[in-house]
Amino acid sequence: MTRRTEWPDSAADPGGASGPGEGTGRRSRSRSSDSGSPSSSRAEKGEPRDPVERARNICLRLLTGTPRTRKQLADALRKREIPDEAAEEVLSRFEDVGLIDDAAFADAWVESRHHGRGLARRALVRELRTKGVDAAVIDEAVGQLDSEQEEETARELVARKLRPTRGLDRDKRLRRLAGMLARKGYGEGMALRVVRRALEEEGEDTEGLDERF
Repeated sequence: MTRRTEWPDSAADPGGASGPGEGTGRRSRSRSSDSGSPSSSRAEKGEPRDPVERARNICLRLLTGTPRTRKQLADALRKREIPDEAAEEVLSRFEDVGLIDDAAFADAWVESRHHGRGLARRALVRELRTKGVDAAVIDEAVGQLDSEQEEETARELVARKLRPTRGLDRDKRLRRLAGMLARKGYGEGMALRVVRRALEEEGEDTEGLDERF
């Protein structure tokens, strides 16, 4: 009879799977000659032998409280030596029921990292690539930010960092502020324009500043 995998109605972490396993582990070690094998060790810890069930439990634990991309979960399953076929079954099923949603992940990432950390589109693209998000999904997510919004955020960042640079010479202030923007993914042209405007508003002479940058 073919075994059918049952899927939960919710993403709750089943937790407590290790408790019963601890009680039976000693008995299985005394009866089995291959108790040192990985599969035996998993059984002793209460982990299911079925790779699909193991994959499902791993993914549910990782998703508890923290959204993750499909690639992040796939990498985690690979490290746990889950067979590719079992991993694919679980990941596809989780996508079908909405537990994995790379587009929603990317949208939330852009919203959080831009407004929370002031990151520009370039930096956001780099970060989402490291999470394994598809290029088309990334483009759509960072498309939420237009150039005007990005520049406004850059101005806010410079305004917050402007006061600590007072007392430094003009060129050093420029390098420090523009460098801060560059690390957050802002292009050289925008960084120079925003910093120059901020310095001018403080009464700094910015003549020739373009050539010195």
